[in-house]
Amino acid sequence: MKYAIFCYHAENAVCSWSKEQDDAVMAKLKTVQEARAKAGKLGPVARLMPTTAATTVRKDGEPVMVLDGPFAETKEQLLGFYLIDADSLEDALEFARALSEANPGGAHEVRPVGFFVDWREAQ
Repeated sequence: MKYAIFCYHAENAVCSWSKEQDDAVMAKLKTVQEARAKAGKLGPVARLMPTTAATTVRKDGEPVMVLDGPFAETKEQLLGFYLIDADSLEDALEFARALSEANPGGAHEVRPVGFFVDWREAQ
């Protein structure tokens, strides 16, 4: 089963880290990722640019609107995600727990993937 693990944190806190702090967190996360990657069970991992770089396309009727920035006002922002293969929900939660231990705060949402196509492999 594929699971998406969404990483949330207060963007202003993460963006205020020094390069050394950020490098240290990323090194800890890499350590967590390596075993799953070597087992062939780690898919794409993405760290998103800040929400100030976002553009939202929204349809509440006609016409479709294009808005600068994120649409939702929240305390924590989606900062990145993992796509993993897991034997069970517990297996996915174990990986998310390890990510949480390597991260200084924030949350990891684990959600089963209902549909997935890797277009690089499909063509």
